[in-house]
Amino acid sequence: MAWTKLATTAELPNDSVIEVEHLGNLYAICNAGGDIRALSGICPHQGGPLGQGTVIHGLLVCPWHMWEFDSGSGTCLVDETMSIPTYPAKVENGRVLVDLP
Repeated sequence: MAWTKLATTAELPNDSVIEVEHLGNLYAICNAGGDIRALSGICPHQGGPLGQGTVIHGLLVCPWHMWEFDSGSGTCLVDETMSIPTYPAKVENGRVLVDLP
């Protein structure tokens, strides 16, 4: 795995999410109450763009069908058999680094 810069803290106000494409993969980079989190950017329900969703009380909400995912664990609150991959994230000098496979 390798730490890769995917965003800056200036792009992530509190309780927000952005969509980032890196090497053909989509990621949802979240600021959940001050905690920076990185998840797969594709909803397992019907392929919605999670990075275009919203963050509410630490939940990442898909913009297509409002499915909710815990932004820390990737667990789906609508269907417990579904989840999305999460990736370690950290902030260094205003840069959001994600440990990608």
